[in-house]
Amino acid sequence: MVRPPTVRSAVPGVGRLGLLEPSAADSLRELAWDNVESVPLLWALSRSPDADLALTTLMRLREQLGSDWAALDSTLRADTSLRGRLFALVGSSSAFADHLVADPQAWRLLLRKELPTADEVLTEILEVVQAQPEEGEFAGPRLFRAGIAGPEAIALLRKRYRDQLMLLAAIDLAATVENEPVLPYQQVGRHLTDLADAALTAALSVAVARVCPDRPVPGRLAVIAMGKCGARELNYVSDVDVIFVAEPADTTATRLAAETMTVGGSAFFEVDAALRPEGKAGALVRTLESHVAYYKRWARTWEFQALLKMRPATGDLELGGQYRDALMPMVWAASERPDFVADVQAMRRRVEDLVPADLRERELKLGHGSLRDVEFAVQLLQLVHGKADETLHTQGTVESLTALAARGYVGRDDAANLTASYEFLRLLEHRLQLQKLKRTHTLPAPDDEEGMRWLARAAHIRPDGRQDAVGVLTSEIRRNAVRVRRLHAKLFYRPLLESVARLDADSLRLSPAAAVRQLAALGYAAPENALGHLKALTNEVGRKGRIQALLLPTLLEWLGETPNPDAGLLAYRRVSEGLDNEIWFLRELRDEGAVAQRLMIVLGSSAYLPDLLINAPETIRMFADGPNGPLLLAPDTADVSRGILSGAKRYDDPRRAVATARSLRRHELARVASADVLGMLDVPRVCKALSSVWIATLEAALQAVIRRSEVELGGPAPADFAVIGMGRLGGMELGYGSDADVLFVCDPRPGADETVAVKWAIGVAEQVQKLLGAPSTDPPLQVDAGLRPEGRNGALVRTLAAYSAYYSQWAQSWEVQALLRARQVAGDPELGVRFLHTVDPVRYPNGGMSPEGVREIRRIKARVDSERLPRGANPATHTKLGRGGLADIEWTVQLLQLQYAHRVPALHNTSTLQSLDAIEAAGLVGAEDVELLRDAWITATKARNALVLVRGKPADQLPGPGNLLSAVARVAGWPNDDGSEFLDNYMRVTRRAKTVVERVFGGE
Repeated sequence: MVRPPTVRSAVPGVGRLGLLEPSAADSLRELAWDNVESVPLLWALSRSPDADLALTTLMRLREQLGSDWAALDSTLRADTSLRGRLFALVGSSSAFADHLVADPQAWRLLLRKELPTADEVLTEILEVVQAQPEEGEFAGPRLFRAGIAGPEAIALLRKRYRDQLMLLAAIDLAATVENEPVLPYQQVGRHLTDLADAALTAALSVAVARVCPDRPVPGRLAVIAMGKCGARELNYVSDVDVIFVAEPADTTATRLAAETMTVGGSAFFEVDAALRPEGKAGALVRTLESHVAYYKRWARTWEFQALLKMRPATGDLELGGQYRDALMPMVWAASERPDFVADVQAMRRRVEDLVPADLRERELKLGHGSLRDVEFAVQLLQLVHGKADETLHTQGTVESLTALAARGYVGRDDAANLTASYEFLRLLEHRLQLQKLKRTHTLPAPDDEEGMRWLARAAHIRPDGRQDAVGVLTSEIRRNAVRVRRLHAKLFYRPLLESVARLDADSLRLSPAAAVRQLAALGYAAPENALGHLKALTNEVGRKGRIQALLLPTLLEWLGETPNPDAGLLAYRRVSEGLDNEIWFLRELRDEGAVAQRLMIVLGSSAYLPDLLINAPETIRMFADGPNGPLLLAPDTADVSRGILSGAKRYDDPRRAVATARSLRRHELARVASADVLGMLDVPRVCKALSSVWIATLEAALQAVIRRSEVELGGPAPADFAVIGMGRLGGMELGYGSDADVLFVCDPRPGADETVAVKWAIGVAEQVQKLLGAPSTDPPLQVDAGLRPEGRNGALVRTLAAYSAYYSQWAQSWEVQALLRARQVAGDPELGVRFLHTVDPVRYPNGGMSPEGVREIRRIKARVDSERLPRGANPATHTKLGRGGLADIEWTVQLLQLQYAHRVPALHNTSTLQSLDAIEAAGLVGAEDVELLRDAWITATKARNALVLVRGKPADQLPGPGNLLSAVARVAGWPNDDGSEFLDNYMRVTRRAKTVVERVFGGE
């Protein structure tokens, strides 16, 4: 039997319509929409952002309308425009769905196809409270007196305002359901602002009736709109920021302002006056003269930035105009303020810090690549150039972007792309707010598929054949956020480059004066010099110049976020010119974003590194990420040391061998310092790496000198030779500015004359010192033997027997203490170990150091504290000799070693941190006190290293508040560049440690 072919019904089922509620089919039957005549209605319903919500709302409307439902039903069948507005509205907003159900006849408001004018909106809202123009001396076109001012006025105003908002939303959303015109973003913002102005006017009219019921208003009051309302780009749900100006600013004016805020907040939206002078702590109402005095004397840069958007909204518009005329000249002069750049940077930090880390990718307003990025950039460019160019005296973001592009401050293509991204993000923001009429800027979570599907449909996002609507929306959000972040950099720097480079500019070029202003606003202290660097970089011949022009907008933004962008740009120019023949350099920066960003951070943070990188350019390749993380962290310390030794061994000439070792050391210093600046290495790893490379270089130099000596002697050396590390070298705790303290020891070989052997050893030691200490562009290599017996008056090299005799008979307490850091580092390892065994009874005396010795150590420390601190140094912030600094911690640890190492073997250790661990494990000092000492040592070492990295030369004294301290703070790993916070933390940590030092070292 042949089955007849299945015939699909002409009436789509609930599944095809996208209706998921189990009751959907029954609802369609009750509406009498389950027939062929209703198919257009059904397909329109299916296009609603949330078809189930729309159907449920229609069922509720039918119930509320009763017999009047027939009128709505027939109109929906005949009027596709109404169908689009109603279905889109109730499928996008549960809040407006409830509003319609509460007043079902309000659907007739949606029959209107055009938005009312601003005057019509004002009339509609004032009419509901029977407001009439105010009379008397201070009457004006925007001052009214409400005829209804009791509690019922709030409900009347709220209903009328919500009706007007509903009409706008319906017209705005209609294109998602039917083929209706798309309402431009700017028109939506302007109409919302017209509504807000009318609402404020109505709120003021009620306030007038309440505060002055029996008399005309006795003064002038202007309401100044700020923020998005001032710029006429308001959201559906937003606070409305205002400032009140009055003449006189008396009790009546204050009551009028307060009552306006109360009525507005109850009926329409929150009215926020926090942008007034002194914020919420300041007077609610001030005279014009008081406002002007405040802004002249006290206002911060961000307050002038806020005034960019001010606009008289209601009340006494003439007074509002006077307010604007008086303050706008100050706004356009704000970029000349000495704290302009610092305030701008602080504003950016505050904005970024407001967003929790887990919401930054979902936050449309404040996240990365967000609305605030666009607004902030546009406002900053206006502040920079607006004083000299009145065409930039605009308020709306899109309007201002257009003006910036027209005058060449922003490329036309960039302005168009940024405008498109801004309007897309604002569209999403509006749709999210309409859903429940709540103030929100946060996208649904990635796993909220239903929320994302609704948002895609409400934003009129459709599948593209490869992805569904949610996939397209997700891609568009990501694409626009990336575009905003990219253009945020280009916005500032592309016009600068077009002004100095041989580019095919898509807009007018900035004048030199405008370019200098822009660079100064971006944090460059010497903008004229910076402009010269840009010209030199972009005017390179051929492909290199083009790649530089492509790279520089982003590179300059990254440099602008570093502590010293001027020095960073100069260093980048030097590096670029130094690597002019290296074809890989610019390609690496172009293709490896991590390399470029890390290089800019390093160059803009450290004066220590540029020369190293110019002379060891291969290190820049290591700024990339490898399969196991940053390549800067890949080398093993032991492998680096072996590489230095094997590289030096290829040469018989000691000078060439040492040059090779120094070259490899340079590369390693560049690697370690770069990783340190980038926050990839902690203090112990930095110290170990620096000490290891120092030891390897010293070993390479010693081996080279001995090899050459044996060639010249025609036989083996007359003595074994060892180098004993002392001080920080012995403790494997070298910093960037540390010298290498050593002892040279020799032991004549059998049959050799001791005098000849010692003389030979002295020659070797002197040659090593000379070769390593030779002038170079590298950080110096000073080998210091000043801790030897008898100091600089004693023999440079002694035999093992001579050392034994001296230490057993003549060693002073400070020399015994110095031996605690003695460690074999180079030369004959067996001789070095023998030396250590020889001095062990001296540095770890049986029974511990005598009471007299302990007193002597304390006496010497007191003398050091009083005499060795440099003149003018601040004892609270000197990292080495200051209170709770490195010397305090190390002397305390060493005294405990002298007292207890004979019975605590773990104290036979040259490392301060490891010795502290042993002290804690042995219970010699409480765990909390040990932690304070450890924290202080690490903090001081980190600060001392950061000083060298920032300044490029050894230093121990932390600077006072200022740019240098902020740079040190950043390099030392402080989470922001607030140097004062960093300094406060340093002094707090070291002060607590000093308390422990006084108790433990002082024997309290």
